[in-house]
Amino acid sequence: MRYVSKSIGLLAALMLITATVAVAEEKDPLKPRVPADQIADAKAMKNPVANTPENIAKGKALFEGKGTCFNCHGKEGKGNGPAGQILNPSPRDFTNCKFHKKRKDGELFWVIKNGSAGTGMVPLIPAAINEEEAWTIINYERSFCVKKDE
Repeated sequence: MRYVSKSIGLLAALMLITATVAVAEEKDPLKPRVPADQIADAKAMKNPVANTPENIAKGKALFEGKGTCFNCHGKEGKGNGPAGQILNPSPRDFTNCKFHKKRKDGELFWVIKNGSAGTGMVPLIPAAINEEEAWTIINYERSFCVKKDE
């Protein structure tokens, strides 16, 4: 009986931890993820891939396929993908227009290339995608913000 009680207690604790992690939101979605000593160079990088409907469609295919971005960020870009449910902090919500207004393409590229310390974001270049594909995905990520003026 003693072991059953301990097992139930352990199970309850694990369920509480899992529930807490599953709803862990990003504390400051506008906070940069690029280290301070590299942010100026990241901000200076320009996206060489034109933001056209064709490239946005290519970006969507990469986001939902080869890049595997949807696993954490969700197919709608809300940061609620199946793998993202267990991350703390939660993945970026690309529907947040304030985020897009605050961050430059070069910063997004830097995170895709280098990952983001303290988060579940791992480097994707060159392991999963190449640089041109990363820039194409960034164009698609930007399309999640419908109200560009926020």
